[in-house]
Amino acid sequence: MSKYKIAFLSYRSDPLSGGQGIYVYELSKALKKLGHDIHIFSGPPYPKVPSGVKFEKIENLDLFETFNLNDRLKKFLQKSNRDYLDYYEFFVTLIGGFPEMRTFGVRTAKLLIQRGGYDIILDNQSLSYGILALQKDFPLIEILHHPITQDYKYDLIFSKGIIQRFFRHRWYSFLKMNKFVAPRLKQIITPSAASKKDIQKDFKVLANKISVIHNGIDLQVFKPDKNIERKKFKLITVASADVPLKGLDTTIKAMQRVKNSFPEVQLLVIGKPKEEGHTQRLIRKLGLAGSVNFKSNLSKEDLAKEYQSSSLAIVSSLYEGFCFPAIEAQACGTPLISSNIPTLSEVTHGEAFYFSPEDSEELANLVCNFYKRPDKFQMKADSALISIEKNFNWDDVALKFEMAIARTIKEFKNAHF
Repeated sequence: MSKYKIAFLSYRSDPLSGGQGIYVYELSKALKKLGHDIHIFSGPPYPKVPSGVKFEKIENLDLFETFNLNDRLKKFLQKSNRDYLDYYEFFVTLIGGFPEMRTFGVRTAKLLIQRGGYDIILDNQSLSYGILALQKDFPLIEILHHPITQDYKYDLIFSKGIIQRFFRHRWYSFLKMNKFVAPRLKQIITPSAASKKDIQKDFKVLANKISVIHNGIDLQVFKPDKNIERKKFKLITVASADVPLKGLDTTIKAMQRVKNSFPEVQLLVIGKPKEEGHTQRLIRKLGLAGSVNFKSNLSKEDLAKEYQSSSLAIVSSLYEGFCFPAIEAQACGTPLISSNIPTLSEVTHGEAFYFSPEDSEELANLVCNFYKRPDKFQMKADSALISIEKNFNWDDVALKFEMAIARTIKEFKNAHF
């Protein structure tokens, strides 16, 4: 197999929050291991970069580092040599929009078209107009974890009042661009069959343009550890607090029911709640202030230890494109209870216990059943380990990407012959 010079684009790549930063790090590391020359281009927050992988910042105003208007104005005014993209970023943000995808695409396209020299471009989910410009000059694969239309749908469902709905519409105004760009892309890779189906439906993309390659996880870190004792009444979930898509409300409401039978139970949420936000108010309302705790910005090693010391993991998502937390928990040998949405049923291969999304009573009953029959749940967890090692190894993922890259380059050359 030829060795390629790959430009890997990601409009934001926080290494300690959300799946995009994890994905950029692990895939670039695995492709580098195969001998490819990887060059990451990212806007802030910037990624953790594997050894031997090049990195270049695509700077923007970084307006979402703060939500204070004065701080944002200061960032804008302090920027020297402001161009039209800086003005666009500032004023779209000012009226409640999210401009980073669009401005990242324009800045990166200008840079790479001038520079040249890459065999292929991988773009991680920006779906911006600049990506279409790059596709004319380079073989290109778009990596689309799931269509953001699903986030938009659930945010609207859980919005309260006209004003909140208005600002949701403003925030998701980039979807018009996404819907224009997606069907014009020649090659998309997505991590699940469920996501592929939604991309076809929501973005009107032809099925033959979309390939499914599951994500991987770091099996050297996420694994059982017999030296760490599991705490019987420690439950763990990973969820962005106050994000309806993750279904954290369901888990918190279930906790109230579980405590009636098992008062010692504690829930650890890997995530950060908004100060005086919906999640904190719900916890107080249900009298769970001493029973629900939060941790955030954990390294993957620290996150693995939290799974390894928990007796049970819960994923109550209403929608997922893949779901790293479910697979990470199973890789650590932790029994899993999961909502039965299509993606989670797919990636967990039936090796979990399932409940209907938003049904806190059904979830509470499953948690209580775990305490009554832990051996039954552990059998599932032991079986899941075999599935994880077979299906979610980054080395295997990289080999599949390598084949997709070779195919895309060949098709591009033939089209321009």
